[in-house]
Amino acid sequence: MDATQFIDALILGIVEGLTEFLPISSTGHLILVGELLGFNSEKGKLFEIAIQTGAILAVCWEYRRKIGTVVGGLRGDPAARRFVFNLLVAFMPAAVFGLAFGKAVKAHLFNATTVASAFIVGGIVIWWAERREHRIRVQEVDAMTWQDALKVGLAQTLALIPGTSRSGATIIGGLLFGLSRKAATEFSFFLAIPTLFAATAYDVFKHRELLSLDDLPLFGIGFAAAFVSAFAAVKGLLRYIGGHDFTLFAWYRVLFGVLVLATSYFGWVQWAAE
Repeated sequence: MDATQFIDALILGIVEGLTEFLPISSTGHLILVGELLGFNSEKGKLFEIAIQTGAILAVCWEYRRKIGTVVGGLRGDPAARRFVFNLLVAFMPAAVFGLAFGKAVKAHLFNATTVASAFIVGGIVIWWAERREHRIRVQEVDAMTWQDALKVGLAQTLALIPGTSRSGATIIGGLLFGLSRKAATEFSFFLAIPTLFAATAYDVFKHRELLSLDDLPLFGIGFAAAFVSAFAAVKGLLRYIGGHDFTLFAWYRVLFGVLVLATSYFGWVQWAAE
């Protein structure tokens, strides 16, 4: 592995970790950054999916006590069983839609124009959602019903469109469905665990012929960078939502999307597969 590959893996790992749990789309950022770095081969795309594991484990570590309590209480604690059931209910729509449409989405929508457009539309939706009156029915994750979980899970399916943001769809969807900011954000984190683990395992197994033992150092760098940066992002977001809304992310999405479209229109960057 040469120095350029090392740097590329490090950059992509940091991008994955910083963007996975913020409402700004990790997939969209990885598509764009991967193109800029020339790291967009089939193996490069698989790398971007595989390093999600590092970001997921960062959430597992942050919520290790909650996860341990749930696992330990599955036999006799109704609240633990309800929590796991809610996660399964919320996970199923993305699993079904992903298997049905994932191949078509990757073939036709994984390009800079789609990503930039989704950035802008998603930013406008966040801005609109934050201007509405929030009628909170659910203060804590443990108070969610399976109907609440299903609604959030259906919102998550929108994230099949690159640039939409899985965390953005679930958090803003949760707010619109009556969850508190804290409950929506934390449920988004927890829902990421089965969703991203399943997506990663499926893609790695499906394209396993692209991998070799020589890839381990490259993937290890990306994994470690994603873990560290995701842990920092999760901690930072939890502190941020204590006194702020998501309007800042809405502005970021719109401005970033406009910038990408401008670079394409004026020929400043030759994005692939426009």
